Amino acid sequence: MAMFAFQLPDDLAAKFDALASSGRSKKLREMVAQAVGAEASGAAVAPRGQSTKLTLRLKPDDQAALDEVSGDQGLRRTEWVLALLRRRLFGRPRFSRREELAFYAVQEELRRIGVNVNQIARAMNTAVMPGSVLDAEMSSIEAFRTEIREHVRGLSDAFKGNLAYWEDEV
Repeated sequence: MAMFAFQLPDDLAAKFDALASSGRSKKLREMVAQAVGAEASGAAVAPRGQSTKLTLRLKPDDQAALDEVSGDQGLRRTEWVLALLRRRLFGRPRFSRREELAFYAVQEELRRIGVNVNQIARAMNTAVMPGSVLDAEMSSIEAFRTEIREHVRGLSDAFKGNLAYWEDEV
């Protein structure tokens, strides 16, 4: 759907507002439809897949609280409100850019550990090792397994924490 935007002097805008008791946009759509000889469509609805705009009017205290909480999360106000909506409507988590980067770092660490574990397993399968060497390799594998478990637990905790943040606190 196309959008037209233009400016009017304040006095002309006030006169138009008095004329457009049903709202500016609706009156403008009616006038454009009349000018081109078409019938005005109803509400402005974006085609499926396109986003629509939602406007909120907040009291100063509400705005200040929103600024504070969104800033604490490293999100812009719109991002924070959208994250809250998505969590409540669809159950999906939302992470700040800082958190996303932390998750990428964890993924990279897990990948690195997996490569190391594969190298150790390959070496153990191809080498003939005396008992003490085999024991040393097995303890290395166990250390890697422990480290992987800790990283996976950290990821799980981070997701749970993010989901809990967006839960209703009432």
